[in-house]
Amino acid sequence: MILIIMGVAGAGKTTIGSLLANRLGWTFYDADDFHPASNKDKMSRGIPLNDEDRAGWLVALQEQINECVEVNQSAVLACSALKQKYRDTLRVSEQVQFVYLRGTYEQIEARLRERKDHYMKPNMLKSQFKILEEPNDALITDMARSPQEIVDTICRVLSLSPVMGRTHETPLSPPS
Repeated sequence: MILIIMGVAGAGKTTIGSLLANRLGWTFYDADDFHPASNKDKMSRGIPLNDEDRAGWLVALQEQINECVEVNQSAVLACSALKQKYRDTLRVSEQVQFVYLRGTYEQIEARLRERKDHYMKPNMLKSQFKILEEPNDALITDMARSPQEIVDTICRVLSLSPVMGRTHETPLSPPS
């Protein structure tokens, strides 16, 4: 299974994704690591990405997901996946499932203002909410709950449990 933890910047995707992967003994990937330098530079200057900017990034993520599916490797991916067409690109098989961390603009803006040294700036949040197409085929959870509660819910609802004796696999390096 490939679980994609999705939502706008600041919803807690990386926190939840890494906790979940650690609990399950699965590999964790952060989609931010797959952005080319040009995208990170653009976002660090407060310029929202457009579909053209995201195209190569989505292909790189799709390739990583395909690779996991081909070798039967379970993984968790933290990825905004804001539009349905992005999720359609990432859903390479029925093994891919989405978990949407839903929150209000005010909740997430407060979180982003607390962040230090991240290229995604709070002033870009409006652009993320503007293009967000909430999924109708995902497990939806309230990002205001504690990370542990969210991970517990994901595991319970999707009937996931740690694989005994399995070690955490080393992820492949994302593109430079």
